[in-house]
Amino acid sequence: MRSVLCLFFLSLLAALSNGASQAQKFGIASYQAPSGWKEEKGTGFISYSKIEGQTFGQIALYEYTKSKGDIQSDFDAQWKELVTNGREVSSPEKTKPETANGWTAMSGSGTWKLDGSNVATILTVYSNKKVCVSVMINFSDVNFAKEYVSLLESLTLDASKATTVASTKTNSTGLVGLWVDYDTENRGYQNGFPILTAGYFRREYLLNADGTYTYRCKDWSVFVTDILFIYESGTWKANGNQITFSPSKSSGGWWGKSADGRTTGWGKFKKGTTYKSKAVTYSFRLHFFEGSKDNVLILGNNQPTERERSSNGNAKNHEWRYTEREKAKSLIDNPTGFVIPTAPKAAKKTEN
Repeated sequence: MRSVLCLFFLSLLAALSNGASQAQKFGIASYQAPSGWKEEKGTGFISYSKIEGQTFGQIALYEYTKSKGDIQSDFDAQWKELVTNGREVSSPEKTKPETANGWTAMSGSGTWKLDGSNVATILTVYSNKKVCVSVMINFSDVNFAKEYVSLLESLTLDASKATTVASTKTNSTGLVGLWVDYDTENRGYQNGFPILTAGYFRREYLLNADGTYTYRCKDWSVFVTDILFIYESGTWKANGNQITFSPSKSSGGWWGKSADGRTTGWGKFKKGTTYKSKAVTYSFRLHFFEGSKDNVLILGNNQPTERERSSNGNAKNHEWRYTEREKAKSLIDNPTGFVIPTAPKAAKKTEN
């Protein structure tokens, strides 16, 4: 690993100094994309991957985020968020920071296991103390690292284009709308890439301007006989960087799948669930990803919640991420014959 690091660390200053026009742009970055690699865009990143036999390489360039004020802090935060989240990775071997044209670069590498095989990760972070940009590669063969070196050598960053930096909106107006978490199901990984099934797991918050909300959940798994559906409604209130959901109606149940086997449609109601709604206060922040043009609502709590269950953000800190979506483009439908539950009536006061 050390020989690979020495090879591309020499390119860091060249990357910061290069002012040539590049073929590809993402956020504030311009670069030359690896030829012959598969491109994929996600929320806040663009990636390139290639498989050769039993080996693979995957390069990801991430949207700029707000700097913590120095390269060491930025690198440590990005390493924790992008590399070690959900993995057992060796402690990073780091380079000394290099500075040019107002940017400081730092890299580190570590190894981990994927299906019993060794995988190496190299992360390079660029920081100007206001914003930082990260580039990462995962690879099972050292030959893939050459494309990473080439991308870094071609990379240029334009800080003047960093107009939106991890803005947090504390006013309730910025929260009104439909926020969704749509995940596809997979049956495992091959060469570092998920093997998708037709299943999915979907969560939605519809936050209305009048202070009411609706939460819906739909799980359609190829490994489970029935469909899980959860419905909840109530009131929401934002205060500073905290948001509280106070449910007044809730219902959960299992429905059979469509007779034709499609992932759309519903069968008959089978049974209820043990889902119990309760008021929960989360910390929140809104992040705008320049590359994908997505607004993301990030909810945090110091423990798991019945509503969110498994984490789709930072698993250790219990964070959940919901992307803003047009109301008309919701992908969750109510089960056939579903009746929205009525709110429980308040107990009448008795006269003594």
